[in-house]
Amino acid sequence: MKEELIVRGADHAPLYSIILDNSYDGLVSVAQSLQMNGRKLCVVSDSNVAPLYAGTVCGLLEKEGFFCVSYTFPAGEASKNLDTVAGLYEFLIENSFDRNDVLLALGGGVTGDLTGFVAATYLRGIRFIGMPTSLLSMVDSSIGGKTGVDYKAYKNMVGAFYQPSAVYINIAALNTLPEREFLAGLGEVVKHGFILDKEYYAFLKENTTLISAKNPEVLRSMIYRSLCIKRGVVERDPKEKGERALLNFGHTIGHAVEKLNDFALLHGECVSVGMIAAAEISVLRGVLTREEANEVKDLLLELGMMTEVSALDKRELLAVCHRDKKADGAKIKFVLLRGIGESFLDPEVTDEELWEGFQTILSK
Repeated sequence: MKEELIVRGADHAPLYSIILDNSYDGLVSVAQSLQMNGRKLCVVSDSNVAPLYAGTVCGLLEKEGFFCVSYTFPAGEASKNLDTVAGLYEFLIENSFDRNDVLLALGGGVTGDLTGFVAATYLRGIRFIGMPTSLLSMVDSSIGGKTGVDYKAYKNMVGAFYQPSAVYINIAALNTLPEREFLAGLGEVVKHGFILDKEYYAFLKENTTLISAKNPEVLRSMIYRSLCIKRGVVERDPKEKGERALLNFGHTIGHAVEKLNDFALLHGECVSVGMIAAAEISVLRGVLTREEANEVKDLLLELGMMTEVSALDKRELLAVCHRDKKADGAKIKFVLLRGIGESFLDPEVTDEELWEGFQTILSK
């Protein structure tokens, strides 16, 4: 059963559709509806996803007369850089891609961010379709138009806001997703409940067993509801000038943990521990009860997510937090909770509170 969400711009005009399906069979009709007939299509994917789905996707498109090529880069965060971008530019130039041709971002968050950035900058902008295959990319980076790559060891420091022409989600792709990647994706899922929707938090808590078992109907409902929550935020704040910053709950400390572990931990794993630390800071600042902070950690534990990390140097941790792209001068716009389902930005969190929050996620 196919479902569709419409993402709208600041003027409420439709920007693009997000299609949820159980296969790639409907992709051709999406491409045709976007008048891509006669255009060259490039499926961009990484070395893990390409062997699973790139051939299927190209085969479906070529069967209907589309010219389709594929570009594969090494899987992993280490490839999310300007060197990979340059390699894709060269491939597109060699294959005579012009401004009317189209990229298909088939893969997880790295693929989506990188392909979107190339689409935004190649010939000053060409079309792309997002085709997320990981849970994280389905509920997070597939919506909102944020594209970019890492610069040296600094995450997402080079990028652009650039909207896809469509997003096509094949939920069945989660069946081939490694368990660790699936659990990491849940970090962004539960975040939506913690920051904005107590009812959604209750749904997740009631369905932890079915979520862990990857029940298809529960997963579809979960993904759809997460997308609706994020869609509402990005429509109200497309350039992250206000409310959209709430989506960074758990990310300030999470990104620092990710960087200082040389990206050996997955993004969603770091967001998971970052949310626990942020909940502790909320308690320290007197805006969240201890019981509510325990609820945050308990849900993460029930879903089997990461809740502890190894020790890090205090000076390095604080330095990375202050270099975070969400910082405003010397102050960090830290996302805290007033309760389950209610969040706010606090620019007054101190270094000592940051450090104390980090202590709660140290491995015992």
